Amino acid sequence: MPIPASENLLELRDVSFGYNERLVLSGLNMRFGRGKVVAVMGGSGCGKTTVLKLIGGLVHANSGAVAFEGRDIGGLDRDGLYALRRRMGMLFQFGALFTDMTVFDNVAFPLREHTRLPETMIRDLVLMKLNAVGLRGARDLKPAEISGGMARRVALARAIALDPSLIMYDEPFAGLDPISMGITANLIRKLNDALGATSILVTHDVPESFAIADYVYFIAAGQIAAEGTPSELRASSDPGVRQFIDAQPDGPVKFHYGAAPLAEDFGIGGRA
Repeated sequence: MPIPASENLLELRDVSFGYNERLVLSGLNMRFGRGKVVAVMGGSGCGKTTVLKLIGGLVHANSGAVAFEGRDIGGLDRDGLYALRRRMGMLFQFGALFTDMTVFDNVAFPLREHTRLPETMIRDLVLMKLNAVGLRGARDLKPAEISGGMARRVALARAIALDPSLIMYDEPFAGLDPISMGITANLIRKLNDALGATSILVTHDVPESFAIADYVYFIAAGQIAAEGTPSELRASSDPGVRQFIDAQPDGPVKFHYGAAPLAEDFGIGGRA
């Protein structure tokens, strides 16, 4: 049965997921409004990237529903899933550009794969996308000939090549210098607004995300630990949120992995 639609483009409704006996996500309820930039944050291994895999249909929820415009992604057949993915753009961690293709051909790739547009129109569209990220002049270069920050912008141009309704970003600021981080953050916000899209940032970079996000979810131990606007979370007194925002080494997330007592491991006190 179709799921009733709402003002949200995408919703996770009581979603749980795990691999065999290992539960990764438990009872997630998340809403991604149309035209909004939503950050999904949390420590490494908390399940952030798994959320993107569920949305893209790479894995299916054990229970609950991942609803895109009211349709449960987990219930789509192969053709339905592929059609839905054409409405999604993805910026992979570190860009994932094709190294043997030029900047131009990287951005043209989804247009050539998913449309039957003539090459003259593809050329114009690619140049428009590259111009939007400030790299029209780099169209004939290979990824190895541009900086890491520029490569991330090329990947962003590729992610929006088909004017998607939903754009997903997996750690978009990882490995970038401060200038490139600021440029990338501003581009994400401006392109989202220009396209009227919904953007999901999976990230652990607080300043950049809080500067552009409309709403933030914090995931811890596979569950929503906190949520709200950036202003609300900055004012939060929750120990887990404070530890993450303030980059504190100790708190609910422990610095030391569980181990035997130090004296036991080093034989202290047991020697004659």
